[in-house]
Amino acid sequence: MQAVWTLGEAFIKDVIQELPDPKPHYNSVATMVKILEEKGFLAHHTIGNIFQYYPAISKEDYQRHSMKDIVNQYFDNSYPRMLAFFAKEQKLSETELNEIIDIIKSNKK
Repeated sequence: MQAVWTLGEAFIKDVIQELPDPKPHYNSVATMVKILEEKGFLAHHTIGNIFQYYPAISKEDYQRHSMKDIVNQYFDNSYPRMLAFFAKEQKLSETELNEIIDIIKSNKK
């Protein structure tokens, strides 16, 4: 998804060029792109017999969708548990924790 957001529209070969070395095989990327399209995250234009892919969802919507899945699967659908996990595992400083609290407070207004 990151590669397609960066490029705007892309053929699979373009997506491969955006990925870090070692480059994955064409078929691996094609399979992932097909899955992302089936899930509604990508769409395509047909140019001749080649597909040009483009984002069907914004990065923000994708993040929202992904985070809901992560919170549901790994934190029993509890955002407080997720935040506690990251606070503990990432050893967040008091300043960082206060930043999170400020963001939460500002979103409640």
